Amino acid sequence: MVQRLKSIYLNNVIPKLRQENISTNIHQVPYLKKIVINCGIGEASQNAKSLEYTLRDISIIAGQRPLVTRAKKAIASFQIRKKMPVGVSVTLRGEAMYAFLDRLIHLALPRIRDFQGLNRKSFDGHGNFHIGLKEQLMFPEIDYDKIDKLRGMDISIVTSCKNDAEALRFLTFLGMPFQNYLEK
Repeated sequence: MVQRLKSIYLNNVIPKLRQENISTNIHQVPYLKKIVINCGIGEASQNAKSLEYTLRDISIIAGQRPLVTRAKKAIASFQIRKKMPVGVSVTLRGEAMYAFLDRLIHLALPRIRDFQGLNRKSFDGHGNFHIGLKEQLMFPEIDYDKIDKLRGMDISIVTSCKNDAEALRFLTFLGMPFQNYLEK
């Protein structure tokens, strides 16, 4: 079964991008490489259960089990020892990536209170877009009664675009809700 967003990409976005002369060669058309979801858990040194809860929440949101990231060196002021868990990360590719992005655009982002759109300045200069979310409750898969604490996460959408303007146009065609303001 082909994901809905992937079929939109194949049937609508590729012809629009080729029509606008962003790329004349079919192999140069921008595409999504991967989506990385990262969640830092600083309180894991004091509370071991927070790692379990974060793993559960991110695995429900992403649809696959995340990787535990560990400290590379000890930092005494933060009470962190070497190889202590400091976060979780998951990389989505293929069908899982398109399924997650579809749920993010159409289900999770509209549930944010007073949502005005995503900031257009969140590109990194290489065609990748980064979103910082403050809580995991915006995803409908998360049950409010089963969470122990609100946790934020960072979502990085990595594209094959060469610059930010091309990536903005590409993600807009995919349906990403950006803020409508005039750049000065």
